[in-house]
Amino acid sequence: MKMRVFVKSFGCSSNLADGEVLAGCLADAGYKLTGSISEADVVVYNTCAVKAPTENRMIEALRRVTAGKKVIVAGCLPLINFERLQREVRFDGVVGPAAGKKIVEAVERVLRGEKGVVLIDASEAMPALDLPRVKSSNVISILPINYGCLGACTYCCVVFARGRLRSYPVDELVARVRRDVAAGMKEFWVTSQDAACYGRDVGANLAALLKALCEVDGDFRVRVGMMTPNMVTDILSELIEAFKNPKVFKFVHLPVQSGDDDVLRRMRRFYTAKDFKEIVAAFRAAIPEINLATDVICGFPGETREAFENTLKLIEAVKPDIVNVSKFFPRPQTAAAAMQDAFVDAAEVKRRSAEAAKLAKRVALERNKRWIGWTGEVLVDERGKIPGSWIGRNFAYKPVVIKSPENLLGKTLRVRVVKAFSTYLMGKLE
Repeated sequence: MKMRVFVKSFGCSSNLADGEVLAGCLADAGYKLTGSISEADVVVYNTCAVKAPTENRMIEALRRVTAGKKVIVAGCLPLINFERLQREVRFDGVVGPAAGKKIVEAVERVLRGEKGVVLIDASEAMPALDLPRVKSSNVISILPINYGCLGACTYCCVVFARGRLRSYPVDELVARVRRDVAAGMKEFWVTSQDAACYGRDVGANLAALLKALCEVDGDFRVRVGMMTPNMVTDILSELIEAFKNPKVFKFVHLPVQSGDDDVLRRMRRFYTAKDFKEIVAAFRAAIPEINLATDVICGFPGETREAFENTLKLIEAVKPDIVNVSKFFPRPQTAAAAMQDAFVDAAEVKRRSAEAAKLAKRVALERNKRWIGWTGEVLVDERGKIPGSWIGRNFAYKPVVIKSPENLLGKTLRVRVVKAFSTYLMGKLE
């Protein structure tokens, strides 16, 4: 009888892509994938631990796995907080992020009765792009372009899990897109820990990659993932030209993290608030409807009330379409965790986070209201939360909710935006 394996992934799009490969390699090796933990012989949790609340949720989910199941912990958690994992969770094996085919060996070994199986190599892990995958979507293909980054952010623990920069060659990424377009995929998520540092280890860059991907024949769109501002500066003009291609969504994710230069220095972010504003201004001058997403961290060690006010002023001045607001949490092994003498009171961090989130919501609604009355095409790439609702993306990657009893997934439809909310637009079919 085929042994049954339950695989579940959490976290960023890179981790979701890794999870598709874990499931694909196991299925290819003859294991039966199941959507139920109760039916599984082996449970594989492909974990995330970028933030403390996320880590807590991972630990709790692992604790809830019933006795009698073999448990393998994959992903970032084992490399970020292995000590806590060992102390609080019962498991049979661990593999690191981007384990690829190693997951098959891990499952085989735990099924033979081995305990404490450890297969981790964060610095080298880079699964081949043609490995089997169990796709999580029939429309969206997640395309990891590199692993690791070139940053040294004092608050970030992901570097311990993902390592330094390792980029796939342009031709391999083009070949992967060509295969997926032939298989009917309509939307590609170009993803990594920092898309803007892509190729700096293999004599390429993100702009050149986007140009090559857009030359692939077919009707598809490309969404570019997070880009650290200082990695954008030296390729800015080329990058803007690449974004002008009709196949690229006019969506740019530039995490600023703080509007205060002293805080940015303590974070080791290697740019200023002014640098961030100049990049945004350049994109908006060339592509006025660009959809801007950014991230801010509230309560970083040493953040004074004045420094926080500078972040609020930046949000008000730049008016991003999306602001992902996070509270600072010290993470294991990071330099920021050692800044205890400068920690901001937890209650104050909570207040600042709520204040920033309130402003972000107001600005997002203001930006979205500009789209009321817009008419154009959207690509329907996911089901809505309410039965009979669908979410399509327009050329700027704005989510447009449409209601229809028909299955619209994967279709390109003409709609008119009739209402705006802070996180999405409401559309009617034309």
